[in-house]
Amino acid sequence: MSDALSILKEVFGYPAFRGQQAEVIAHVTNGGDCLVLMPTGGGKSLCYQIPALLREGVGIVVSPLIALMQNQVAALCEIGVDAAVLNSSLSSQEAAAVEQKLLAGGYDLLYVAPERLLTGRFLNLITRIPVALFAIDEAHCVSQWGHDFRPEYSQLSVLHERFPNVPRIALTATADMHTRKEIIERLGLAMAKVFISSFDRPNIRYQIVDKINSRSQLFSFIQAEHPGDAGIVYCLSRKKVEETTTWLTGQGMRAVAYHAGMSMQERHLNQEKFLREEGVIMVATIAFGMGIDKPDVRFVAHLDLPKSIEGYYQETGRAGRDGQAANAWMAYGLGDVIQQRRMIEESEAPIKFKQVATRKLEAMLSLCETTSCRRLRMLSYFGETTDIAACGNCDVCLNPPQIWDATVEVQKALSCVYRTGQNFGAGHLIDVLRGNLTERVKEWHHDRVSTFGIGKDLSEKTWRAVFRQIVALGLLTTDHEGYGAFHLTEASRVVLRGEQAVHLRLQTKSQRLAEKRQVDDLASLDSVERNLWEQLRTWRARIAKEHGVPAYVIFHDATLHELVRLCPQTEDELRQVTGIGVRKLDKYGNHLIEILRGH
Repeated sequence: MSDALSILKEVFGYPAFRGQQAEVIAHVTNGGDCLVLMPTGGGKSLCYQIPALLREGVGIVVSPLIALMQNQVAALCEIGVDAAVLNSSLSSQEAAAVEQKLLAGGYDLLYVAPERLLTGRFLNLITRIPVALFAIDEAHCVSQWGHDFRPEYSQLSVLHERFPNVPRIALTATADMHTRKEIIERLGLAMAKVFISSFDRPNIRYQIVDKINSRSQLFSFIQAEHPGDAGIVYCLSRKKVEETTTWLTGQGMRAVAYHAGMSMQERHLNQEKFLREEGVIMVATIAFGMGIDKPDVRFVAHLDLPKSIEGYYQETGRAGRDGQAANAWMAYGLGDVIQQRRMIEESEAPIKFKQVATRKLEAMLSLCETTSCRRLRMLSYFGETTDIAACGNCDVCLNPPQIWDATVEVQKALSCVYRTGQNFGAGHLIDVLRGNLTERVKEWHHDRVSTFGIGKDLSEKTWRAVFRQIVALGLLTTDHEGYGAFHLTEASRVVLRGEQAVHLRLQTKSQRLAEKRQVDDLASLDSVERNLWEQLRTWRARIAKEHGVPAYVIFHDATLHELVRLCPQTEDELRQVTGIGVRKLDKYGNHLIEILRGH
């Protein structure tokens, strides 16, 4: 491990291993198979990159996305590691050149798409060279129940069959107990050691607000807490992505779109703009994001409800990879609950798949409606327990919701559904409950039902919250015809009979949490330090443009913060800064010292 630590310091520029990194690296270097569950930003890549440098031969990394491979290879080449990609983005001549250099032993690491790896040509090719290890990144893609399923991943057990003496390391940031079991079974890792790090990302603040006007709420959130920051906004549909992008751009924000309906060239250009430029907001469907390792994403926002906690965790985990403060913000309403339930019910998937999807959605709804710490609820879902009672960095902890006994009001709502024939959605039912004599109420003679006007003491907003929460609780379901009409469930009957009490969250005016945020590093800088910070950022942007790589490949923001804080004046002092290894010291040391000595 002294050799591993030396590589960590001299090549990657980090002073010490974190968490279980050292144990994983020792296990793989000694030839062991393993499954590694580590949160986004937890340093998974080092767990296979360092063993690949320590063992004889080339490390073969199976990765699902072209963008991920290219960015990781660019970062490795920047620090002097011989790495390359082999995927569909290369021309036949470029691919042939990579293969020739591979046969000549010219690479430490080769990133390959699963489709390419599984071809007979490639498998025969690597039988002719020493292979240090196989790393299967984003291993949750093997799960047929998961949000990122890739059919090719289920065939990767061939690696163990063809190369039984080559260690394999499967890595993911997102896997509940069921998914872990599936990864082990499908990849033939029954004898592998399992390393599970904490799923907690303490630098991310989780906030879920009641959806009123989601675009305006999003705009207010960005203006208040993230002006000029890079962020990701997730929407469920392509149409909503395009509309939101246009709207944000119209408000003066730098926003670009990404969804599967765009041409590959459009997606590539927008992704490169997001990765290489600062302060760009990516508005996207879930087609975007896996493997995006941009470290300075300061917020991830959801305008629609994710299908599962795994999806939510994976998507929000793209914020704050550098360890600095970041936000996970979501606007959530009744329509989201109805839409997601309907999508499951109308799916042509097998009944077992629908059951799994329903269970995952219910867990997601429970997270949205929880009256206790959101972080602890999410960690519990992944099987992680903790001694603390509250995280202190989610909206529930910072602004605890009030709970009220809503049993009578819920009975009124359920009775109204029944009295109106179980044929109407929330809007009409609220009109009946509040005694609003609309044309539709008169047309259906619902001013004559016993529930007309019995809920006039509550506002429309409160009633919408009641319906949202009782749908989330499974006391109501929607029709299959797509009209949004509510139907009673078996669970609702015990409430109507008075055999079960119902306690709900009390709707209060959303409070901004910005004033409760911890002061970040940038806010604490004085005018001289801020000037140095801007000089370093300008220099970094220029170098990145010259090299054709994103700015963070040169140095992360965390490294620039440390340069400002320590203001090193010599090469020896620069060596002590996290993120500056031997190669970067040789390439950029003189430039940095010149800038720093001016301060």
